[in-house]
Amino acid sequence: MNDDPAQSRTSPPSSPPAAPVRVFILDDHEVVRRGVRDLLEADGGIEVVGEASDAREALARVPAAAPQVAVLDVRLGDDRGGDHAGIEVCRELRARMPGLACLMLTSFDDDEALFDAIMAGAAGYVLKQINGADLVAAVHTVASGTSMLDPRTTARVMARLRGAENPPAPEVSELDRLTPRERQILDLIGEGLTNREIAERLFLAEKTVKNRISAILAKLGVGRRIQAAMLAGRIRERQGQPPAQGR
Repeated sequence: MNDDPAQSRTSPPSSPPAAPVRVFILDDHEVVRRGVRDLLEADGGIEVVGEASDAREALARVPAAAPQVAVLDVRLGDDRGGDHAGIEVCRELRARMPGLACLMLTSFDDDEALFDAIMAGAAGYVLKQINGADLVAAVHTVASGTSMLDPRTTARVMARLRGAENPPAPEVSELDRLTPRERQILDLIGEGLTNREIAERLFLAEKTVKNRISAILAKLGVGRRIQAAMLAGRIRERQGQPPAQGR
């Protein structure tokens, strides 16, 4: 019989190992996807649960895969979403899955893309020149709920895009060129809604909303959705007008 109390004490139960971070990868280059997958899976704390080569595929697969982090290429060359199609994917996914952390991956140091990523709700924005260890660290960082967006860079981008380089708010005559429905859609763009959310709010087809937004941009003389969103806010501030009521 062992009377030694030190030996008779039982050891506290060990904590179960933490579950790996579930990650989804979107990039239109297979070599890049394979490289990112290999880098991430070499870390014992990350599991790649899916991948896609274009926006449509990603929007279909990500909800089913239920990742914690989506690593999204900003530019998808074969996608019809434009130069920043990956950011539109981020916007759509964040609308459907608010808990998802999106880490934007790009080859270009682009202030406008960074601003768009911020507005889309991205948790981080890194260049593809990042080394493997830093990419793994970035995934763990955004998975923990911490932003990877550098505050100084963010402040610089926001200040520049709020400054003189922005188009002036349209005059009343330019706003009069918009139909009541277009004014309503412009207000909803200013609230940060996606095309899908606007369509659901107004009981329209998503394609109809997309076409209406193209017409709004042309009438206001701006080339980007984010410029229209900023204009919507400035119009409300300057004129004190309530949101337009569509037919």
